[in-house]
Amino acid sequence: METAGKIIKCRAAVTWGVNQPFSIEEVEVAPPKVNEIRIKMVATGICRTDDHGMKGKLENSYFPIILGHEGAGIVESIGEGVKRFKPGDKVIPLCLPQCGQCLCCNDERTNICIVASTANRRGLMADGTSRYTCKGKQIHNFFHSGTFSEYTVVEEIAATKIDNNAPLDNVSLFGCGFTTGYGAALNTAKVHPGSTCAVFGLGCVGLAALMGCKAAGASRIIGVDINKDKFDLAKELGATECINTKDYDKPIEQVLQEQTGGGLDYVFECIGNTKTMVAAIKSSHFAFGTTVIVGVSDINETITIDPMVFLTGRKMTSSILGGLRVKDDIPKLVTAYMEKKVDVDKLVTHRLPFEEINKGFDLLQSGKSIRTVLLF
Repeated sequence: METAGKIIKCRAAVTWGVNQPFSIEEVEVAPPKVNEIRIKMVATGICRTDDHGMKGKLENSYFPIILGHEGAGIVESIGEGVKRFKPGDKVIPLCLPQCGQCLCCNDERTNICIVASTANRRGLMADGTSRYTCKGKQIHNFFHSGTFSEYTVVEEIAATKIDNNAPLDNVSLFGCGFTTGYGAALNTAKVHPGSTCAVFGLGCVGLAALMGCKAAGASRIIGVDINKDKFDLAKELGATECINTKDYDKPIEQVLQEQTGGGLDYVFECIGNTKTMVAAIKSSHFAFGTTVIVGVSDINETITIDPMVFLTGRKMTSSILGGLRVKDDIPKLVTAYMEKKVDVDKLVTHRLPFEEINKGFDLLQSGKSIRTVLLF
């Protein structure tokens, strides 16, 4: 049945309010307008950031909302003016769009797009409207994406085309989780061979950061988590050792300083806890350590730290989506995956049908999953 130019009725997981469970609803997805594409989603991952969004802990959560920002699908139709895509293309939506024309898009020092980051769209498209309707109500999107829907509409700058031979289930992780952690190590921190590293938080992002440290040639990689069940996988993926903070009666930064002779070269905070961020900073070497903040903290939370810890040479930086130019770099990562140069398969611990999305979030919140992929 030809669907181009028509409203599509499909299933979507709608969150009607803060902390409400996902409700599988029939939604109407309007055709793409100028410079937009409509995507038939094939798979979507469940990320901790979606959990933050569901709980109203992010500024850009506007209810009712279709969450989800890590997915992969096939272009169903395109709007007027679209040049980079055609129906049938395999794509990954970009929660960090790239217009390719603004000051930041043309500056190699950042992967932030001014056009996307400064427009307060409140979960709407560029024209201030939504492409989703449910029960007569306008539904908002999430991070330019809204992948918890069988069909979604995104702007042309908020998607990237990948190899048409790529399997779309596990490559969905390149839309956020893997790219964020792996890029933080290789691109943001630029971990050097023979260095020492610690990764706080061994979820999907943390394990990907660990993999990046290994790929960069780090000689010692310490995984830090309160869930010892994650340690075997962490060691399989490259950790030389793992530490459970519950096993010590002193601050974890003191433990790491003692075990590494003064602190680590690189530390990655992949949890989003402000107390852990401070501990990560203090775990880095006092003279030349670098701490990369990767985790997303709750809205309005702040860090309190003595600025003197930086006086001797410590550095702190942050990383969003690994600092990568995702429009260009995600297709390269997908190709590397197909050539077996990077492996995201071990990060996917659960696959569930889309309608079991609430079960997927239960697995996330209980710490029983690394990444759950929902299949449409």
